[in-house]
Amino acid sequence: MARVRTGLALAVATGLLLSGCVPATTDKLADISSASAPDEPVFGDAEVAELVAALPERTVKPLPAARLADGLAKPTNTWFAGLVFGENTMPVFPLPLSFQLTDAGFALGLPVVTTTAANIAGGFVAAVEPDIGADDQVVTAYDAASVTITQYRGEAKLGHTVIAEGSPFVNFTAESGVEIGLGRGFSATSTDGYSTAKVGGVTYGLVTPGTVAGSTLTLDAGQSATWFALPAGADESRFVEAARHPVTGTTLEYDVSETKATTSIGYVTADSKPTLIAVLPHQSAGLADCDASGDLGDFESIYGTLAVCSGTHLTWSVPLLEADGTIDLSGITAEQKSTLADHVAADAATMPAFPSDTYFGGKALARAANLWSVATQVGADEAAAQVKAEAVAELDQWMEASGCEDRAARCFVYDADAGGVVGLDASFGSDEFNDHHFHYGYFLYAAGLLAADDPALAESWAPVMNLLAADVATYSPGSDDDSSYFPSQRVFDAYAGHSWASGTSPFADGNNQESSSEAVNAWNGLALWAAASKQPALATEAAWLLSSEAASASAYWTNFDASDPVYDGFEHEMISLNWGGKRDWATWFSVEPSAMLGITVLPVTAVSEYMAGDPDRIRANLAEAAPNGFDVLFGDYLLMYSALAGPEDAAAALNAARSLNEDRIDDGNSRSYLLAWLMSRANA
Repeated sequence: MARVRTGLALAVATGLLLSGCVPATTDKLADISSASAPDEPVFGDAEVAELVAALPERTVKPLPAARLADGLAKPTNTWFAGLVFGENTMPVFPLPLSFQLTDAGFALGLPVVTTTAANIAGGFVAAVEPDIGADDQVVTAYDAASVTITQYRGEAKLGHTVIAEGSPFVNFTAESGVEIGLGRGFSATSTDGYSTAKVGGVTYGLVTPGTVAGSTLTLDAGQSATWFALPAGADESRFVEAARHPVTGTTLEYDVSETKATTSIGYVTADSKPTLIAVLPHQSAGLADCDASGDLGDFESIYGTLAVCSGTHLTWSVPLLEADGTIDLSGITAEQKSTLADHVAADAATMPAFPSDTYFGGKALARAANLWSVATQVGADEAAAQVKAEAVAELDQWMEASGCEDRAARCFVYDADAGGVVGLDASFGSDEFNDHHFHYGYFLYAAGLLAADDPALAESWAPVMNLLAADVATYSPGSDDDSSYFPSQRVFDAYAGHSWASGTSPFADGNNQESSSEAVNAWNGLALWAAASKQPALATEAAWLLSSEAASASAYWTNFDASDPVYDGFEHEMISLNWGGKRDWATWFSVEPSAMLGITVLPVTAVSEYMAGDPDRIRANLAEAAPNGFDVLFGDYLLMYSALAGPEDAAAALNAARSLNEDRIDDGNSRSYLLAWLMSRANA
């Protein structure tokens, strides 16, 4: 059934990008350090229409059916993708709540958090189940942190429901007179229009001007009902008052200064009055513009304690992480430089063939770019020339816009139905939009390094490379500026501060992300490409994405605050796989302890300083991942990670790396780069 698009759209304003610390590209980054907030979209229609037209159009793998209004970009890789795609709707997790569509309405509830040795679970809870009498439900709007679902009976529009990340409220507004079955009786209180029900020890409130009679709610056209979960110890009247001003959508603004990256999510209410918002742990240290005073209570969540604040905006800052693509080898000794030159020559002479899929092919290109970068710094000119020539030739093939007309690999097509770019030789479900930021981040990183001082290369690669960037980082500042070709910031969740990896998220625990470090690598690559191709607005966006992702990677993957009660009983030092509704010490591909940490630190590059911090925490993470030494899966990356604990640790890692078995060096790494990175840390 065709539906017409309605509702708010994403509004974003950007700030300034600090010049990066990449030796080869410092001047270029400095040139764009005063970029102003863009009024136009990044990769909007005017910019990409001709680029998209140059790619062959093909659907490699059709996406599942979508409960989505006409005109809306398909929201793959979002926190709510499971609500949109597939024959059966999946639960989603607009924390602090969980939510799912039902046959005739929806269900919501506060997750019950349980912690075991290797898992923190907070799955879907159907505590409140309004039956609206719908036979069709369609997402008719979504923006930075909210989703609007419109309910129909036949062709008649019954009303629409709004859910939002960070909001303890779910609101339904009637378009016509409707009777809603509440599923269980809500008892009236002494407060006008306020009823409550106690489910599983949690008080759920219902605020409405409609009529509640037993288990039936009657609404006239234009009237609304707002349900909420009340945290223990909270001032109930504050929640009741906020529920009278329902959230109708959200906006997003971001800014990058010399020291921090700031995110501000605006919660738009029906009458512009303040609402209540749950604050995630990574937001709390830099919180501003949201009043956390008063008895607003805390929610338990799988990510830790969520304090509640009051306001119209949730604004917070995280430390700026500057884009960086080159290890600084200026401090190594002449002997070390000579040693590296020998290793570079050996690695160049034994360069493996470049794979043809987008993941391993991208990793191999990044490996070559890093090898070239080391070679240029240690005087291995012949090897540098050879490696660059081979990498450029390979990238030239990938960057041929019409390549898929003649071959079945090393090329890209545009999927008009899904709204994105897909490599023909798919891997890890990339044809259904899994992991695009991981895959394309390696391409962007390699191109950003190799073309940093080569404008001709940047110009040659720009048509297709910009489409890879657009696939994951298109930015639409408002409904009049939406891209017709790509969703806005496809993979990135501004509220969570990190990306989601699954395209359609067909899981009962929501979307997920495993390799937080490859997400960081994606935005570092985006920033390096933006610098090489001289795109200030893209560079600003990339700086914000990079800093935000790194802060969340630390807060929820490798360096979480173990003092939060949610970790009581959890017996591991880090978490390798985060979902909307659970967190696991597990991976998609291995049960090896080294895999758990390795997948959250690879690839280790010049920007990996974000994983530094408490040396004891790094050592504890490693003691769990590689208790018997580094002859393990991802042993090379774990050695590099160990060097972040300090110069002595780096020196020990350097000694171990010299004799590390060759089969423990990942296909995205090389002996030369491993040693160079460790030498730079040992001599720091």
